[in-house]
This record gives sequence, C-alpha cells and structure tokens, in this order.
Amino acid sequence: MIDADLPGFFHDADKASVLGQKQTLSLSRLRLLSAIVAAIGGAASWKMGKLDFWGFVSVAGFLAALYAEFRLWNLKPEEDWRSGRAVAEAVKSLAWRFAVAGNPFPHDLPKARQELAAQTGEVVRKYGQNLTFDSANPSATPEMTELRGKPFEQRRRQYIEGRVRVQKTWYADKARGNKDRASLWRGGLIVGELLAVLLAGAKAVGFWDIDASGVLAAAVAGGAAWLGVKQHETLRMTYGTAATNLALMEEKLADAAEEEWAAAVADAEEAIGREHSAWLASRPSTT
Repeated sequence: MIDADLPGFFHDADKASVLGQKQTLSLSRLRLLSAIVAAIGGAASWKMGKLDFWGFVSVAGFLAALYAEFRLWNLKPEEDWRSGRAVAEAVKSLAWRFAVAGNPFPHDLPKARQELAAQTGEVVRKYGQNLTFDSANPSATPEMTELRGKPFEQRRRQYIEGRVRVQKTWYADKARGNKDRASLWRGGLIVGELLAVLLAGAKAVGFWDIDASGVLAAAVAGGAAWLGVKQHETLRMTYGTAATNLALMEEKLADAAEEEWAAAVADAEEAIGREHSAWLASRPSTT
C-alpha cells in the first residue's frame, strides 16, 4: 500500500499542508530579505538633487516587508500547514492500523469500517476545522480493505516494507539533511557576526563612515529568524530519534506472533506519532 491508496481526507489535508508550508516559507523569506534591503537603503546614500536613491530602496524594502506581514496575518498559512499535517498524519496512521488489523482495529473487530470512519471524523473535527475536505473515500479505500483481508504474513510484510521502512528511511534522510543545513547556517551566521565586528571597529576608528555593520546586523538577525522558522536543529533531533525508534520497532514487528500483532502495530504508530507531536509543538508563530 502506498500513499495513493490512502483515504481522500489524507490527500485533502496533505495538499492544504503543502500549500500552507509553501506560503509560510515564501512570505517569511520575503519579510526577512526585505528588512535587509531596507537596512541597506538606510545605510547608503546616493542623492540626485533632493532625491536620495537609496532612500527609495529603503522605502521599497519596508513596503515589501509590510506586504509579507499583512499576507501572513491575512492568509494564516502557518495554521493550514500545522492543521493539514496533523490531519494527514493522523488519518494515515488510522488507515495503516485498519489495513493491517492493528489496534484499535483488530482483525476480529465487528464493524471496523464504521469505527474507522468515526475516528477519522473525530480527527477532522479536532484538527481540521479551518480546512476543506471534498475527496471521495474519506476514510476507507478498496486497497485498504483488500489488504485487511489478506493473511497475517502478507499484512505483516506489507506493513514493515510499506510503512515502517519507508518512514524510517524518510526520517533518517531528513535528520541528515537538517544536520547539514543547520551546520551551514550556523557557520554563515558566525562569519556574518565576525564581519560585523570588524566593520563596526573600522567605523569606530574613523576608517569609514558607512554603517555597514548595521546591514550585517540585520542580515544576521534575519538568518537567526529564518532558522527559527525552519527549525533545523529541532528537526534533526526529532527525526533522528524517530528513525532509531522505528529501527528497533521493525525487529519487534518481524518477531511478533499473530496474537501480538495488533498491539505491536499500535506501538509502532505511537512511535511515529511522537515525532508528529514534537513537530507540532515546535512550530513557531510567524505572525
């Protein structure tokens, strides 16, 4: 089973989350870069008669930052990003639990489809009030029902290969990527801070009158704020922990007897859910 086989509500929420993330990052990037442009305009001067060209650059920077601030306040894309991911991941977890007969949908549960629909609806009511859901098959798809009806060994193999290993690999890759980006950004901020010290010292001893250190200070502050939005350090740790937990869980699932299977699947999904909860708790407000 792959993501294309998941319920319609997963796809609706996933699309909303991806769009919200794109808007949040784009507008946050515009806001931070515009502040740096405004600082450059304020530090430099090039007059043409009574008009100062760099003064207009500064005004343009502030106007762009104001636009980004207004759009973040008006669209609230951070809320769609958070809510969309919360719903998508919760529905995905319920779908896999149902498809492989994990708790709370063990193989002998009567009316399992109705219970899945009820729990999916509860997730949407809890996290997705600001989202729009209009897809078909909101809770169970034919592929999920087909997998649920297969023998235990096939369900176990599908779950380990299609869910646990895929998720483990994703977490491991993201942990490494965030570690590299965090190191790169931290190194850049240190270089910027050192350069700001040198330029401020040069101005202090009369070497020049340009306030370039102020521009660099704005750039460093913007870089720090961007790190706050991207959360590279936090994600590196949470993704790394999740990958490790799933690696240990894979061995447990491979050895689980059929009577232990439903509980073992629930344990694996709870391990994945802890990463999602940590991500939601770490998201800063951009408004």
